[in-house]
Amino acid sequence: MEKKRISESTMATRFKTSRTQVNRILNAKSDVTLSSLQRAAALVGRRLKIELV
Repeated sequence: MEKKRISESTMATRFKTSRTQVNRILNAKSDVTLSSLQRAAALVGRRLKIELV
C-alpha cells in the first residue's frame, strides 16, 4: 500500500467497504477472511499466496 501510495480511504472506496474494515485487514488483530485478503491484494496489484510448511 505504501509503495503504491494508496491511502486507506482510497483503498476502502475501491474495496467498496469502510475505512475501518480496511484498517482491520491491514492490522490483522482480528480474524480476516481469505476472500477479503485476496481482494485487498488485488487492489494493490498483488496476489495472495498461502503456504503451509
